[in-house]
Amino acid sequence: MEIEILYEDKSLVVCKKPSGVPSQPDPSGQPDMLSALSERYKNISLVHRLDTPTGGVMVFGLVPKATAKLCALVQDHEKFVKEYLAVVSKPPAEPRGQMRDYLYHDKRTNKAFPTDGARKGSKEAILDYRVLSTAENGHTLVLVRLHTGRTHQIRVQFASRGMPLIGDGKYGSREKCPYIGLWAYRLTFPHPVLQKEISISAAPDMEMAPWCEFTQDLI
Repeated sequence: MEIEILYEDKSLVVCKKPSGVPSQPDPSGQPDMLSALSERYKNISLVHRLDTPTGGVMVFGLVPKATAKLCALVQDHEKFVKEYLAVVSKPPAEPRGQMRDYLYHDKRTNKAFPTDGARKGSKEAILDYRVLSTAENGHTLVLVRLHTGRTHQIRVQFASRGMPLIGDGKYGSREKCPYIGLWAYRLTFPHPVLQKEISISAAPDMEMAPWCEFTQDLI
């Protein structure tokens, strides 16, 4: 499996995960990111994950000290900033805004859903979004910034408001796509060793649905 490297130094590597590839070994036995990168980098470690259907920017640690600092940073969503592109079935009522919910993750079904308030086992989920473009068929490209990192958070929060991500049958989409309309577009974080900010972005494959509807609209 060929993986595009976006940035690397002695402490970390940032790469572009293809949609449909697991972040690490799982029961499916499919080729995964961590195993593939381990062939090139001797001591590489997983820092965070992306859902298998979701492609985009990922960072991995190359030395234990940097890995530990990165893993701690990931928990601070104001310092380790994650921005996603999503294609939803229709435009939100407002061109920009914030979504706040309490989400419960059912591990048995690996599905999350909103709850009425902070019930036992639920966790608060917060994101900001901004509409970038709306196609003639209503499909809408949005830029999302996460303030929390809950399981399937973006997918659930938009679907619960009647705007499932295109191709996401798990959360109500009836439209077929090779992969769901979700892409980890940009990571911004302080380098764990060097005194500088790292900001790396990568666009999805614009020839693939649903991204091909917005070839002129990516930032």
